[in-house]
Amino acid sequence: MLKANQNQNALLALLLLVPVPSIGIATQLYILPGLQGHLVALLAKIWLLLVPIIWLLFVDKENLKVEYPKRRDLLAGVALGLLMLGIMLIVYWLLGAKWIDVEYVRNRATQVGLNSFVIYLVGAVYWIFVNSLLEEFVWRWFVYRKCEILVSSPLAVVLSALFFTIHHVVGLAAYFDWRATTLCSLGVFIAGAVWSWCYLNYCSIWPGYISHIFADIAIFLIGWQLIFANSSFHIFEPHLL
Repeated sequence: MLKANQNQNALLALLLLVPVPSIGIATQLYILPGLQGHLVALLAKIWLLLVPIIWLLFVDKENLKVEYPKRRDLLAGVALGLLMLGIMLIVYWLLGAKWIDVEYVRNRATQVGLNSFVIYLVGAVYWIFVNSLLEEFVWRWFVYRKCEILVSSPLAVVLSALFFTIHHVVGLAAYFDWRATTLCSLGVFIAGAVWSWCYLNYCSIWPGYISHIFADIAIFLIGWQLIFANSSFHIFEPHLL
């Protein structure tokens, strides 16, 4: 009976959380591009942060604890992060640069205001250092642990990585064709599986977070190349539709 209740609670938690980022991104990029879409995406982010905390306190009835990274967490995170950064840049130079329609990416970036140097820089800092921490907290600490209640640990690694990938596919499809979207989505899935594996083995989000930082640095370096290289850009006047 207890196991059945745990399974039901875990499934409900996943249903409440997993679809939300896809809804936020789809609204922002496809349905309501502009201020309203940004607001929906922001609310989705807030929901992602609040659900795990509320669930921990009022459903699991546990205390929220902050554990500082150990030396092994730092070493593992840096090593994995440098490996990911290198692989991502190499794959982009070999395949991505040939498959991506640069003009289309720049037009889509203009629609959401990312053609502004200042906004791009601020966004990069947020996504690299803040959003990556939020994602590790949500997708590894919370989603992976709920998946582990429902399935075995190896399957939980795969399942949580799949859930992590879904909303990225929605976002990537707005900028790239099917080849680049498939390639990038595969990369997201592999990274999500690696980070879930890190949580399984280290019982900590810190190795995943640190390596996530390096992966996001690679993403924004590539984004910079796509949006700003050999083109004029607006420093203070983004074009929001």
